[in-house]
Amino acid sequence: MNKIKWGILGCGSVTEVKSGPAFNLVDNSQLVAVMRRNAQKAADYAKRHNVSKWFSNADELINDPDVNAIYIATPPNAHAELSLKALKAGKPVYVEKPMALNYAQCQNMVKASEQYKTPLFVAYYRRSLPGFKKVKELVDTGAIGPIKIINIQLYKPLSKNEISGNLPWRVQPDISGGGHFVDLASHQLDYLDFLFGSVKEIVSIAINQTGKYDAEDIVTAGFLFNDDIIANCSWCFSVPDYLQRDSIEIIGTKGSIEFTCFNFTPIKLITSKGTQTFDYPRPKHVQYYLIQEVVNALLGKGKAPTEGNIAARTSWVMDEVLKEYYKNIN
Repeated sequence: MNKIKWGILGCGSVTEVKSGPAFNLVDNSQLVAVMRRNAQKAADYAKRHNVSKWFSNADELINDPDVNAIYIATPPNAHAELSLKALKAGKPVYVEKPMALNYAQCQNMVKASEQYKTPLFVAYYRRSLPGFKKVKELVDTGAIGPIKIINIQLYKPLSKNEISGNLPWRVQPDISGGGHFVDLASHQLDYLDFLFGSVKEIVSIAINQTGKYDAEDIVTAGFLFNDDIIANCSWCFSVPDYLQRDSIEIIGTKGSIEFTCFNFTPIKLITSKGTQTFDYPRPKHVQYYLIQEVVNALLGKGKAPTEGNIAARTSWVMDEVLKEYYKNIN
């Protein structure tokens, strides 16, 4: 294999800019086929993105001989089933986050990857973005000394559809695995894993305050990592517009690092010498860097940081955070 020829299962909105175009921009990669259950929308996507083939049936794309790797960008309730089919067919998989509906499904995906000796990657692309790599460099080189505590806050308002009752799939647990916490906090939790390794202990509270949908809409959690590092995190998805917040603060013995997960504001390094800033604007195609690393890994030219067995840890963490909530409402 000297070129990765991709097929996309589920060419919806996330693939329009964030990921889809990148498959034709990275080295040794080409997008050759797309699939969506709505044939008209699949054909339209293929035409607009200059893709030679389109399908309305997932099995047809998976078994197409011109496709040698699969990107799964459907809602999470289809991730496990489609990943298992692609892996069984010998096609490497790059699957959107969250990896699946729950940790048990993730384990099945990892086992299938091992059984069929076919690689599995998950789209936790912040591990590969330059700004987030810069934060890791600052942490790893001791720019703020040994780490004491991490504070994360993500607050967003209800959407118009949520207020009206026209619920998006992201707050329907049978489709998404939970609410916005699962969709958005997964990025933050995976990034903590990237910085500090796997979580050792968890304490959490998850509730629904607004009653607009069944999923959790407010979550607080504390996490313990190696070296007695603690993360204190809160998520609320029903604040007024003017109280929106996206902040991550890493505090060490010699200073702190402040940055955002989704807004791509400049990184601040605060020490006794003052404040330094590092500006890493949002890339046009945010998955570009990770897709390049995945392609390189598939061609034997390196290692991608989001292998399935690593990404599954984040699903375990989210399951643990939410288990009492869903035990009580089911």
